[in-house]
Amino acid sequence: MQLPAQAAKEDPQVPQTLDAAAVRTWCSLALDALGRDREEIDAINVYPVADGDTGTNLYLTVESAARAVEAVFDAHATGTSVPDLPDTVRAMAHGALIGARGNSGTILAQLLRGMAEVLGEDRADRGNGADGAARGGGDHLARALHRAAQLAREAVAHPVEGTILTVASAAADAAARTRPTADGATGDGAAYGDGAAVHAAYAGARVALAATPGQLAVLGRAGVVDAGGRGLLAVLAALVEAVTGDAPSPVAPGARPHELPAVVESCDADDSPAGPAFEVIYLLETDEPGIARLRRRLDALGESLVVVGGDGLWNVHVHVDDAGAAVEAGVEAGRPYRIRITHFGAAAGHQRERAQRAVVAVVPGEGLAGLCAEAGATTVLARPGEPPASGELVDAIRRAHAHEVVLLPNDAELRHTAAAAAEQARAEGIRVALIPTRAAVQGIAALAVHEPGRRFDEDVVAMTSAAGATRYAELAVAERQSWTMAGICQAGDLLGLIDGDVAVIGTELAATAETVLDRMLSAGGELVTLVLGQDVPDTLAERLERYVRDGHLAVDTVVYRGGHQSAPLLIGVE
Repeated sequence: MQLPAQAAKEDPQVPQTLDAAAVRTWCSLALDALGRDREEIDAINVYPVADGDTGTNLYLTVESAARAVEAVFDAHATGTSVPDLPDTVRAMAHGALIGARGNSGTILAQLLRGMAEVLGEDRADRGNGADGAARGGGDHLARALHRAAQLAREAVAHPVEGTILTVASAAADAAARTRPTADGATGDGAAYGDGAAVHAAYAGARVALAATPGQLAVLGRAGVVDAGGRGLLAVLAALVEAVTGDAPSPVAPGARPHELPAVVESCDADDSPAGPAFEVIYLLETDEPGIARLRRRLDALGESLVVVGGDGLWNVHVHVDDAGAAVEAGVEAGRPYRIRITHFGAAAGHQRERAQRAVVAVVPGEGLAGLCAEAGATTVLARPGEPPASGELVDAIRRAHAHEVVLLPNDAELRHTAAAAAEQARAEGIRVALIPTRAAVQGIAALAVHEPGRRFDEDVVAMTSAAGATRYAELAVAERQSWTMAGICQAGDLLGLIDGDVAVIGTELAATAETVLDRMLSAGGELVTLVLGQDVPDTLAERLERYVRDGHLAVDTVVYRGGHQSAPLLIGVE
């Protein structure tokens, strides 16, 4: 079977069009290109934060888009039909939205969403061929690129020239200039189709990219082009090849002045002022009024705010000093999930220096995610009923950007998943120690004694000891009648699980919690940790604090808000 792009290359009279098969090829080629160029793009990442991960973030974003497109084709694999262009581009945009990483990855997701809005228009409005290809020609693709650039700028709270936004706008403008003139000819005299439009877009983006060091001072001082723009150029080159079959000549890393400036080995740390400490990213389910309130709140909290999406689902990206407040803003606006909080750490040179040691912790709620992030950990949020996969843990280990990583799974069910992630990270040259924490309160205890300055083995031993010395419990609601070690429970009963086993069956939260505390403290203890779920009132914490104080004078109590978590109450006793 011949790909549409190949057929167009062999017969110049055949209009070169972006159809569903070409979109699939585009995603595959873009992923390959970013895989090859990832380290080079990471190395020139100096704006907005010199954290050396733009290439990686773009790769992960396109990888998610490509997966979504493959899923559409897999759904048609057993039948005689093939996906049409609207379904394919919408899947691509949705995949990018839910998998977007970092500042540039989030903007790229919005660019793809803008293209999908135009390319996914009702085919009856423009005519359609039997193969599902759009018959709008290059004008239709030019409008798609224009809409993409427009939506991306609207998504960024404070657009800056000399960035991926500038490169996207230049690509759209160049594609628009190839539209037919009054006498029906295009600017270069070629047949006006998608092929002419993508060639023009790529050429315009390449010129714009070369000019970015003169538009943004931090790029000029470092002697590099914008990393996000460089990544977008790779994506556009893949689009050219997918539509026309012609691969543009590669951008040479050392060429000047009209190609990519040489990657510099260092850049004065004073080139850019110290920015916020955390990058916060999450998906959010909310409506338009909710997202408008969120934009105002986050714009006041931090910088590099990008909010992309629509139709009730949004991807939120912001750099802040108070990670917990950024997540709380999402909770107030709607339902946040897939929350990722990354501590930037100290920057040295144009790229964030790899830290000696870091901690990666899986947490059951956004409240604990903020708490652990403020303690310097990279967090992975485990939604109720949706534990993270090993790939998510490996991604978090990479984001921690350290030679040595302590991994806290904080769930007995994650032990095999965490072990697989640790093995993969070790194969990449990262020294990983897996502490088999079985509950979030054990992870909190381990993090409390973490000292990056001491020897790795000593730190791991101390953290393991602290976790092992912490008994854990949770109060959960029984979903059905069943046998337990404490007797028969009915659906709706409260279950007090101590170290993973049902020890108490009750009907009222406070009374059941007091019974659980009595059981746990009968063996002694110095500190009680209470983690309250989203809907649990503060009065419960006050009651339990009094209960512990009255019955155990030498025991202290600390209380944290866990946010949306599977259990209404988590308890730890050290």
